[in-house]
Amino acid sequence: MSNRPTIYQNFIDGQFRSSADHIEVFNPATQALLSHSPASSASDVDDALNAARRAQAGWARKPAIERARYLNKIAAKLRENVSLLARTITLEQGKISALAEVEVNFTADYLDYMAEWARRIEGEIIPSDRLNENIFLFRKPLGVVAGILPWNFPFFLIARKMAPALITGNTIVIKPSEETPNNCYEFARLVAETDLPAGVFNVVGGAGSVGGQLSASAHVDMISFTGSVGTGSRIMAAAAPNLTKLNLELGGKAPAIVLADANIDLAVNAIRNSRIINTGQVCNCAERVYVERSVADQFIDKISQAMAATRYGDPIANPDIEMGPLINQAGLNQVTQRVQTAIKQGATVVTGGAVADLGQGYHYQPTVLTACTQDMEIMRKEIFGPVLPIQIIDSLDEGIALANDCEYGLTSSIYTENLNKAMQACREIDFGETYINRENFEAMQGFHAGVRKSGVGGADGKHGLYEYTHTHVVYIQS
Repeated sequence: MSNRPTIYQNFIDGQFRSSADHIEVFNPATQALLSHSPASSASDVDDALNAARRAQAGWARKPAIERARYLNKIAAKLRENVSLLARTITLEQGKISALAEVEVNFTADYLDYMAEWARRIEGEIIPSDRLNENIFLFRKPLGVVAGILPWNFPFFLIARKMAPALITGNTIVIKPSEETPNNCYEFARLVAETDLPAGVFNVVGGAGSVGGQLSASAHVDMISFTGSVGTGSRIMAAAAPNLTKLNLELGGKAPAIVLADANIDLAVNAIRNSRIINTGQVCNCAERVYVERSVADQFIDKISQAMAATRYGDPIANPDIEMGPLINQAGLNQVTQRVQTAIKQGATVVTGGAVADLGQGYHYQPTVLTACTQDMEIMRKEIFGPVLPIQIIDSLDEGIALANDCEYGLTSSIYTENLNKAMQACREIDFGETYINRENFEAMQGFHAGVRKSGVGGADGKHGLYEYTHTHVVYIQS
C-alpha cells in the first residue's frame, strides 16, 4: 500500500462505482490517514439491494455444489493474497500482524467449510396421519440478506455472513464498519477477479445511516449484524415494521471461574491470552474473573506478571508485539473511564491502569484490577480493552451465581481439574458457550450464539447455516 490515501469504491452489481461522498479512515496506531471510503447515498444502497434482488432467483436455481465452487474460488484468491490482506487489516484496525494473518487464513478456511455443506443441506420426510400422503420439508433461501459488520474482526465477519448466505441460495449486501472498510473493499476486489455472477455479492460503505436504510428496507429478507447492544436494538426497531428476520450477535461480559483445584499456570495463560487478543476488543474474551480464595494470591500474582510483560505498540513498526492499539479515541476514552470508575468504587490497580504514553495512537496499558465486587461497573459493563477485573469467591456455587448475574450471556469459562465441578458448570452456567480449561475462541463447526442481551440467533456450523433458510412444507396426496 502506498503512502497516498487510497480512494475506494462501492461494489454493486459486479462493478466498482464511485460515491459522491467519502469517509476518512485512519490508522489507530499512528493516526495517519489511510483511505477515503464511500459514504453511500440512499440511491447507492437501493442500487445494491435491487442488484441483489435481480440476481437472487438465478443464483438460487444453481445447484448448491455449483454455488460452492464459487466460494472455493474466492477462498483460493484470499490465500494468494494473505500478506496484502493482513497488512490492510493491521493498518486500519490495529490488529497485530500474526493475528491478522490468522484472520485471513481462517476466513478462507471458513469459505471452504461452508462450501462443503453443498451436499449436506437436508430436508425431512415427515409421517402423515392420512393414507397415501407424504409430507416433505424443504429448506429454501430467504432471498436478500443484509450483512452489517463490526470493526473488530472485520474480514472474517464478511465470510461469516456471506458464506452461509450464498451456499443456501441467498444474495447479500455487505455494509462494512466505517472504522475498518478497507479490507472489505480489498475482499470485493478479489471477488471481482472471479466469475461470481453480478449482484450476488455487493458492498456499500458508510456510517450508521446506511445500516439504518438496510435495516428498514422492505427489500431485505434477513439482517445479520454483529456489534453493540445499542445498535442491535436500533436495527431491531427499524426492522420491526417489515418483520424482517434478524440474526444479531451483540455484547458480552464473559466470566472466567478459577477454582482451587485448577491448573493455575494453564488458567493464567489462557485468560491472559483471551484478554489481550485484539487488545481485548472481542465480545467473547474473558471480561471478568472469579477466583477461589485459597489460590487467589497465586493467581493474581502470576496473571499480573503476565499482563505486565505484554509487548504492545504499533504492529507495523513492531511486528513481534503481542498487542496493538484500541480502535479510536472513543474506545480509549471508554476503557479509561471504566478503570477510573472502578478505582473510585474501591478497586485496586495491580498493574497498568493508565493510557500508554507512546507519543501517538490509542494505546492502553495491560491492566489488572483486584478488590472488585459484583456491584462495580467494571464487573457488569463491557470494557472492550486490555483490562482484567478480579473478584475473590469462596465456592463454585458462588462463582456460577455471580457469573449468571449479568445482562449478557455469550461466552463463559471455567478452570478446574474436577470433572464433577466442570459438569456442574455446564449444567448451571447460563451462557451460549462455555470453555473448560482453554481460551475463549470458537470453532467454525460449532454454534456461536448467546442469550439475554448477547443476541438473537447464532452463527457457524449446521445450525448457523440453517439460520439463512426458511422451511417449506409440502403435503402430497397420491
